[in-house]
This record gives sequence, structure tokens and C-alpha cells, in this order.
Amino acid sequence: MGWHVTGPPHSSGSEPGERLGRRLAAHRAKLGWTQQELADRLAVSRVAVSHLESSLSVPGERTVALLAGVFGVEPHELVAGTDYPVGKADRLPLVVARHTELDLQLALLDQDLGWIEHVPADHAVALLERWQTRLRALAADLHDPRERVAAAEALERLRGLRDERRDR
Repeated sequence: MGWHVTGPPHSSGSEPGERLGRRLAAHRAKLGWTQQELADRLAVSRVAVSHLESSLSVPGERTVALLAGVFGVEPHELVAGTDYPVGKADRLPLVVARHTELDLQLALLDQDLGWIEHVPADHAVALLERWQTRLRALAADLHDPRERVAAAEALERLRGLRDERRDR
């Protein structure tokens, strides 16, 4: 008897799955981000992202949770079927926050715009102006270029709707 090393630990059963680093790179590429853009979202260096993607380092549970949130998946989905160590996978949170404040506000805006046609024009204009104020304040604090674009598009949409309602 003795110790028999069969290879790196994994979470997919008897055969190691895909490398977690490769999966991370695929998620990043799908979003069209550079390693630096992902690093900025995680508050790590670009080199750290490079090491994760090339499987030179294994991310801790906190980093996996952050990555899952950024990629919009749950932590266990992110590591399932990869070479991520089972012991670490067992300690991952079941769910993570997957949306930004801008995502929430844009969803609420869409909800409000769904019923705005049913209120008097003056009430609609007041609501649209409040939304413009709210989104301008939020946009001032955005650092992500894609979120800035989304906020600018929403503000332009609001401007058009407000002008249209004023003309009625």
C-alpha cells in the first residue's frame, strides 16, 4: 500500500475535465473583454488573469465567486466538469450576485416605460425627467466603458420619449 498520485484533483468524476483556465478565457472572450478589462472588474492584475487562464494558478473560492458573478453564472456552474479541486469546489457559495446597479436600474426603467403610455402627459414627463436625473447620477460613477454606453443610450432614449410626450 502507499500513496498513488493520479493527477490533479478535479470535480467531474473519474476523468479530469476541461481546464478551468480555458473555460475562464472562453467566458472572457465571449464577452469581448481583454484580460485587463477582466482584471479591472476583479481588482487583480492582468498578470493574475493571465496566470488563471493559462492554469499556472488555481483561483481561490473568493476569486471563483467573483468570476462567476462577472460572467453571469453560479460558481458551481463555472467549475463543473473542470480540473478545479473538489475540496475547493465544495466550499464555493451556491449563488452570487450577477447584476450591476445599472442592470437593475435599466430593468426598472423598462418596467416604468411599459406603463407610461397610460398616464397623463405631464405625469409621464415628470417621471421621465426623474429617470434622467437618476441615470445621470449613476452614469457619473460608472467606470466600465460598456456600462457607460448603455447608460448613454438609455439617457438618449429618455430624452426622445420626454420630448415626444412634451409635444403632445
